[in-house]
Amino acid sequence: MKQYIVDAFTDKIFHGNQAAVCILDKWISDSLMQNIAKENNFSETAFAVKEENLYHLRWFTPEAEIDFCGHATLATSFVLFNFYEKDAKEITFKTQVGKLTVEKDGDLYRMNFPAYKCKKIEVTEKMEEALGLKPQEAYIDRDLLLVLNNADEVKNLSPNQAKLKELEGLCIVVTAASDTQSYDCVSRVFCPELGLMEDPVTGSSHCMIVPYWCNRLKKEKLTCYQASQRSGVLYAERKNDRIIISGKAVLFSKEEIFVEEN
Repeated sequence: MKQYIVDAFTDKIFHGNQAAVCILDKWISDSLMQNIAKENNFSETAFAVKEENLYHLRWFTPEAEIDFCGHATLATSFVLFNFYEKDAKEITFKTQVGKLTVEKDGDLYRMNFPAYKCKKIEVTEKMEEALGLKPQEAYIDRDLLLVLNNADEVKNLSPNQAKLKELEGLCIVVTAASDTQSYDCVSRVFCPELGLMEDPVTGSSHCMIVPYWCNRLKKEKLTCYQASQRSGVLYAERKNDRIIISGKAVLFSKEEIFVEEN
């Protein structure tokens, strides 16, 4: 089985977010995909099978399958455009959140994703205890979005992981306005429910971050910086109820893995 390791949302090796990508001739068992993801121990391993004119795409963390992952979609698109569909201008994925399309635009990959809602909720003592500081605002959809006072609070945050796990939301997202003119907003993403202390760069969570900042900044196009240790840049645009997220990617390795069904 061929497997590719790709750094997504960056053009530099050892930056961005790592994803493993397995392009399969046919589906293997869910248990084997889960074991491969656990062995890789990246935030996500993506598995794709071509079905007629599209690719069926699934994503696994080391702990479980998830319904949507942005950076592993970017990594899979990079692999397909460069190794399997070299003449294609667009690739369509069948996923748990519907059909996703990706276009190649020079060294950028433009991904068309559904926007998350930003339902405002009360800031609670549990949130403050988990972060060690009080957020300005809180919003919920699949993820919990917590708006902090400034970029330094986001960058210097050292949350209590056990208390984060008690909060609502698959991922706990913190964000603030950028402190430089290069970016519009800054964020970090924590995923204790998925066994991830911190996700380096998170495309799916930007489907919530972007609508929030588009509304607040009164802009429809944003440049977003995720301030993890590896860091990454996402170029985003809101189009009605869709979010176009573009990013770069770079190949780390291409390999053969040897596994057998039990």
